[in-house]
Amino acid sequence: MTAHPAYEQSWTIYGQRQLDRGYSPPVPDRIDWGFWPGVGPGAEVLGDVRGKRVLDIGSGPGHHAVHLAREHGALVDGVDLSPTQHRRALNDHGAEPGVRFLCGDVAEHLRHAEPYEAAYGIRSFGCIDPHHLLPALRDGLVDGAPLVFSALHTDADAREPAGEVVPRQEFIRLRGEEPIPTRMWTLTPLLWEGLLTEHGFRVEGIELLTAPDHDNPVTLQLVRARRHRTAGRPRVTSRPRGHRPPAPHAAIGVGAIVFGERGLLLGRHRHGTWELPGGTVEPGESLHDTVVRELAEETGLVARPQDVRLLGTLVDHVADVVRVTVGAVVTAWQGEPSDQPHESVGGWRWWALDQLPQGLFVCSAQILTSWRSDLPPIDHAPAHFTPYADRTSSLRPPSR
Repeated sequence: MTAHPAYEQSWTIYGQRQLDRGYSPPVPDRIDWGFWPGVGPGAEVLGDVRGKRVLDIGSGPGHHAVHLAREHGALVDGVDLSPTQHRRALNDHGAEPGVRFLCGDVAEHLRHAEPYEAAYGIRSFGCIDPHHLLPALRDGLVDGAPLVFSALHTDADAREPAGEVVPRQEFIRLRGEEPIPTRMWTLTPLLWEGLLTEHGFRVEGIELLTAPDHDNPVTLQLVRARRHRTAGRPRVTSRPRGHRPPAPHAAIGVGAIVFGERGLLLGRHRHGTWELPGGTVEPGESLHDTVVRELAEETGLVARPQDVRLLGTLVDHVADVVRVTVGAVVTAWQGEPSDQPHESVGGWRWWALDQLPQGLFVCSAQILTSWRSDLPPIDHAPAHFTPYADRTSSLRPPSR
């Protein structure tokens, strides 16, 4: 089963009309789940999302995702099936730190993505077949993750929600424009609760959001649920082979690309090579945290884990030691680079990409080659490069 084609077609028409009008909604001061500012709760119903991976289902022009990233510190992936809505998001917010926008079927995206820690949909949830979306959300959210969405309850014609899980024709309305027909699942709260429970969610509350204008019959449901795995399912165990640590035979490190208006940041090692900020991963540390720590220790620049986009892994070897290097792009930072006490790399300088210095450190050379194909030819030892699934956000211009 796939996403309903009428949804893509209707929202593609809507997005194109907004592009033609040149309209971009401002980034809001709060999340409004309905059509009316200040009606109902805001983003607090999602809980604390700082530093968490959050999915925006049907992200449209992207302004809600940007609000969550800026004001609440979330790492938001906005997914929308409409290419014109996706274009609106990229046009206005394509370089926004902590946010990336993807065009495609959100259920298909969930089948290949790392599980999310929260998910939400603002007036978009009812546009997707719940039998298509909910199984993917069940498998694509971590245990205990909140799922919050708003969906149409009664429409502009005062029609009540349907008592069975079938789509019906609704209209997307733009002032001064011909209404755009589409298909929506406009369901009763009882049906939404049953569907969510069937697919592994515990419903925590459903409230109706009504227009402050009493002559407006439109009502929305705000549904709050949480991913809930069955308590009785047996856990799968794991254990080490023995009590001794494995014999060391590999080294793993990171290299950080800091690239801005002044160029690419490189430092001079005491052994003479020019290299990116970076170093080795410490026990218990994530790759994002390693990049942030090494950047601060070597250059004094301050970044956050959500400002780090991983490019992929490079595998080569030095003698009998397998070397694994992870390239990363730092999309935002604070401060000015400076030499740090007791560090082996200093003399930090900004270099134009077409004037890179001779004598690059081999790992830095490998990372730069995997980052951009338009750089001048760089000689280095061969390495096997495995890119991560989506690197588009790593290629955006950085913001400071």
